[in-house]
Amino acid sequence: MKITFFSFLTLSILVSSIATAQELPIGAAAPMTSHPMVGVDDKKHSLDELKGDNGLLVVFSCNTCPFVVGRGDKTEGWEGRYSGLAAQAESMGIGMVLVNSNEAKREGDDSFDAMKSHADAAGYTMPYLVDKDATLADAFGARTTPHVYLFNRDLKLAYRGSIDDNVNRADEVKKEYLQMAMKQMAADKKIKTQETKAVGCSIKRVK
Repeated sequence: MKITFFSFLTLSILVSSIATAQELPIGAAAPMTSHPMVGVDDKKHSLDELKGDNGLLVVFSCNTCPFVVGRGDKTEGWEGRYSGLAAQAESMGIGMVLVNSNEAKREGDDSFDAMKSHADAAGYTMPYLVDKDATLADAFGARTTPHVYLFNRDLKLAYRGSIDDNVNRADEVKKEYLQMAMKQMAADKKIKTQETKAVGCSIKRVK
């Protein structure tokens, strides 16, 4: 995976080396599915409610991480692919939700008001929820922004990790991990790649 942009992103903010809890294993049931979380629409949502007939895509995200929002012409970030993923998911009967677990930045860049403004500016077409005290992230063992979890129609984990293999440029992607997993899952086929390395900024939990 080619992630060579900006030298200030060191191992201290690259998740894969930062674990706060054991990550949810493939085949495990989604935790906290009835737990209500407030979205930027000022309504409460749960994973049970947001699930589609064929499953649910949960993406832990935020407002500022360069792996999400990009950084000038150095990297596009993955956020620009969210709407396309949402459209694909919807066409396959898969729900999609973005979750912000950056509790340590709740008074700043990841405040609820900032989330509302960001969702509007980015043109989000999917719910964007506040994960208070990072309780959902802790239950998932989620480590980065972004960090992707794809569940099947029974809300069992089918894929986890990265969206694809190139955060810098969408037109340089060679392996569309998440898109292929959704296609295979919706077609009731075995998902060939069930796990990839989640790469991004660490979720900012309160210490």
